[in-house]
Amino acid sequence: QVQLVESGGGLVHPGDSLSLSCAASKFYISKYQMSWVRRQAPGQELEWVSAIENDGSKTYYADSVKGRFTISRDNAKNTLYLQMDNLKSDDTAIYYCTIAGSSPPGQGTQVTVSS
Repeated sequence: QVQLVESGGGLVHPGDSLSLSCAASKFYISKYQMSWVRRQAPGQELEWVSAIENDGSKTYYADSVKGRFTISRDNAKNTLYLQMDNLKSDDTAIYYCTIAGSSPPGQGTQVTVSS
């Protein structure tokens, strides 16, 4: 069973940065394109944020985060990352990592951006 554990969220001010991590177990992320998605409010649909090819050769971003967020991976550590810079209040959400195209199995990590 796929296990993904997100961490690194918190409460920050607009313009601040956060770095999220996602530790995988019971499978190897090196075999998959991986994604970050987020849910901005209870009941809202998941919003795709970013994706990265299995070998890290290509990255993809939603327009809303392009230029501010950076996705990366360390296959040797079986870990996915999301560096978030110049955070905005609209970035407030629970962030999940997942195998691209799949529903996130983890609990996510809360990111709150507020002045």
